[in-house]
Amino acid sequence: MAQRFGGKYSPDGDVQREDGRAPRAQPVPNLYDASRPAKAGARSNVLFLVPFLFVAKGFVSNADGLLLNLGAGAALLASAFLTREGLKAETAYALRNVAKRPAFPRKIFGSILAGAGIAAAAFAATGSGLHAGLFGLLAGGLHLGSFGLDPLRDKGAAGIDAFQAERVARAVDEAEAHLSAMKDAILRARDRGLEARVDRFAVAARQLFRRVEEDPGDLSAVRKYLGIYLQGARDATVKFADLYGQNRDAKARGDFETLLDDLQTTFADRSARLLTNDAQALDVEIQVLRERLQYETPKRASDA
Repeated sequence: MAQRFGGKYSPDGDVQREDGRAPRAQPVPNLYDASRPAKAGARSNVLFLVPFLFVAKGFVSNADGLLLNLGAGAALLASAFLTREGLKAETAYALRNVAKRPAFPRKIFGSILAGAGIAAAAFAATGSGLHAGLFGLLAGGLHLGSFGLDPLRDKGAAGIDAFQAERVARAVDEAEAHLSAMKDAILRARDRGLEARVDRFAVAARQLFRRVEEDPGDLSAVRKYLGIYLQGARDATVKFADLYGQNRDAKARGDFETLLDDLQTTFADRSARLLTNDAQALDVEIQVLRERLQYETPKRASDA
């Protein structure tokens, strides 16, 4: 019978099970599952360079030109910031199966500010309100066409109680904040392997988030996972990163990785149980529906 190869220099090669056999291989979450390329990239970063061109131009203009160009630079800088934040919000919206639309349409307002900034700069250059308005409309339209609209409707909320969906959204936002804090803290350890290990745990945790978003009724059963467990994992990561960054203690690293293994297994098992429960509930509903159709169909035939 084939056996899993392991040795001193193999990953987890030194870990043995209590019965003396080779350790059972654990599934490794794919870091790219359900991920999408980040839209808040080079295009949005370029927007932060444009305002400084008008600011520099303002300092070689007269008083009116200085005020108009500084105003244009401020408007364009605010537009760049809103656009980048809007792209981040859109990415988070796209990753979730159930999501509410952003409360503030950042990209739309970013386009308005971009148009206002270019209009101010055009008026400073030409002194014509007509030309300034045309340039502003053109700039705002191009900005909106390049970056698109913000999500304007809720996604995946059909058939889900709005109050329950709101509770789930708040719980998931809190859980995502804990994961972000873990990722920020582990950077202080200056260890790429540990950073990747935290990312794999985050993938397993987000699988549980998606299960709860699909069925908000499961929130009560997993609230401690989204709150207490992740908060404890965050605190442990902060303490470990501070300690490991100072003395590179191998034992502390091993204990931390064991903690992440246990947490990842716990979250994965909970996700699997929720999925199994959902499948069983669906089977019951389908069976009830079939029995009702079998009962109603002869009755309708006899009435005809």
